[in-house]
Amino acid sequence: MDLLCKYAAEDADITFQLKQILEGELKENGLENLFYEIEMPLLRVLSIMERNGVRIDSEALRQSSEILTAELLVIEKEIHDLVGFSFNVSSPAQVGEILFDRLKLDDKAKKTKTGQYSTSEDILEKIRSKHPIIGKILDFRGLKKLLSTYIDALPLLINQRTGKVHTSFNQTVAATGRLSSTNPNLQNIPIRDAQGKEIRKAFIPDDGCVFLSADYSQIELRIMAHLSGDKNMLDAFNSGLDIHTATAAKIYKIPVEEVTSDMRRKAKTANFGIIYGISTFGLSERLTIPRAEAKELIDGYFATYPDVKRYMDECIQRAKENGYVETIFGRKRFLSDINSQNSVVRGFAERNAINAPIQGSAADIIKIAMVNIQKRLFAENLQTKMTMQVHDELNFTVPEVEIEQARKVVVEEMENVLKLKVPLIADCGVGKNWLEAH
Repeated sequence: MDLLCKYAAEDADITFQLKQILEGELKENGLENLFYEIEMPLLRVLSIMERNGVRIDSEALRQSSEILTAELLVIEKEIHDLVGFSFNVSSPAQVGEILFDRLKLDDKAKKTKTGQYSTSEDILEKIRSKHPIIGKILDFRGLKKLLSTYIDALPLLINQRTGKVHTSFNQTVAATGRLSSTNPNLQNIPIRDAQGKEIRKAFIPDDGCVFLSADYSQIELRIMAHLSGDKNMLDAFNSGLDIHTATAAKIYKIPVEEVTSDMRRKAKTANFGIIYGISTFGLSERLTIPRAEAKELIDGYFATYPDVKRYMDECIQRAKENGYVETIFGRKRFLSDINSQNSVVRGFAERNAINAPIQGSAADIIKIAMVNIQKRLFAENLQTKMTMQVHDELNFTVPEVEIEQARKVVVEEMENVLKLKVPLIADCGVGKNWLEAH
């Protein structure tokens, strides 16, 4: 619209009329504070971050590409050896034929509209235990996507003039209020596996600088504790206990010291899964445990945190009555399907009713932190630059002489956005690349 307004007066008039209408809608919906105090100041911060960009070590990526391409060929050969002949592992049609016609791994295998077998990730995960070829195919696909989306693509996105990658941050794409990014999409870089770590190693600071990474510790669970007011969850966070260990101890009715790593793993999956409205079936799939055990885990969870269950039920009820849910800062997520007759569609809306206030509040909190950090960087005349935001994490390139001051500014602003019933904690690390700092 801004561009059009330069050429035609009527477009300027349309822009003005839209402003009059939308300004009224902001007021009517109680969104003025969110718009003027969070989103508009953030716009300036994002433009600074986009200009700052982030350095990429293209030589490191080239080496990673060689290593991972060789790994890909090894996996492909292993897949061929398992069936006794060569075929195109990248072809879903050929993969479906091998798995369901030749190996007969699922006699109820679904077909797509085009008549070929569906071989999506979730379908393959369900039959993973039936044959070693499934795990290999999933590994092959993951590696191939990593190579094409990031390792081979990132060097092509380096700006020749600045020598950096300048992503575009989007404020109005994710319905929850989270930022998204494009060219490249920084939000989906895998972090858990070794290959994903190779990508992070290639993100480096400017000359004479270090990479600083700060992220909120379990912010969504802390927001759940705050919103639900559950005594046991509040106590766990306020006493400084590891929340997953504390949850496991409560569920299994044992002292904290006796919690095993497997118990903690299951409690952690329950902790995060419950926020997203995970079902008994979903939890049993994710943990590869019988449904009866998954049901016991969920029942134990709600017995441990009864007010979390109450809060979840209230979220769904509010959504049914109002047609939307809100974050702590009043951001609304409209849920038109919350009263749908279709149980699958309604179930999806109910899960969003539970999760949107939590994920949206976390998104709002980090946005406010970004605005406040940038103000401090200007006010204290620091050369530290904010370069990336990835969900609950902020990344910076920091001159070596500013490390302590920058760390202090970042942690103070992230931890003091607002006062919750539990403390906000920001973990901060430095290193010579993103992997080392995180």
